[in-house]
Amino acid sequence: MKFGKIDAYKGLGIALLMIMAWGGSLGIFLNLDVANLHPAGIVLAMLWQTFLYTGLFITAHDAMHGTLFPLNRKINNFIGSLAVRLYALFSYRKLHAKHWEHHRHPASEDDPDFHDGEHPQFWRWYLHFFIGYVSWQQLAGMAIAYNVLQYGFSISAINLILFWAGPAILSTFQLFYFGTYLPHRDEGEGYADKHRARSNDYPVWLSFLTCFHFGYHWEHHDAPHVPWWRLPREREKRTAQRAEG
Repeated sequence: MKFGKIDAYKGLGIALLMIMAWGGSLGIFLNLDVANLHPAGIVLAMLWQTFLYTGLFITAHDAMHGTLFPLNRKINNFIGSLAVRLYALFSYRKLHAKHWEHHRHPASEDDPDFHDGEHPQFWRWYLHFFIGYVSWQQLAGMAIAYNVLQYGFSISAINLILFWAGPAILSTFQLFYFGTYLPHRDEGEGYADKHRARSNDYPVWLSFLTCFHFGYHWEHHDAPHVPWWRLPREREKRTAQRAEG
């Protein structure tokens, strides 16, 4: 699929806005006086930051498909790499390789995102998924970053837990549940086609809130060249085609 310059720069703008929103919100939340906040305000701030963490990863995901800024692969990959480093010090190169293995072998023993073949339950699958992506070097780096922020920048531990570490971990559940577990689990009837995926039936606004339209997962596998913000249009087009015939 060819992208016009307007769409390409729109994708770039959305990606940069996502990164800036994440960084700006985090900067504000890390400097809040939590003791003077209403519990509901803390919860809302955590949910907002979790949502932005998820968006940060979805931004990197588009880069892995070359759809973030298709006019320049170096810029595309740089922003994707920046997004996953900010997310949790992930290696963009390793994530890129594993993600394309997922697309080549979805919901199979060769799919790094799939369960171990014996434990399809949510928690066992999530742990298998999580362990497969997190390295000890990454955990060590996050521990160093935590201590630098706490002792070097005098940010309180409670703020770091509530608005930095906590939302990052919560977003892994959001990404896994809406982007892997629901779309790729076997519900006992097998899979309809080679994509071994299904989409949710959420309205566009709820699809956006749950996981940046990543729940329109069959469409994503069938048209991996489509960025996240165009998936509703892609789903609408496919639905109309099926209705016609």
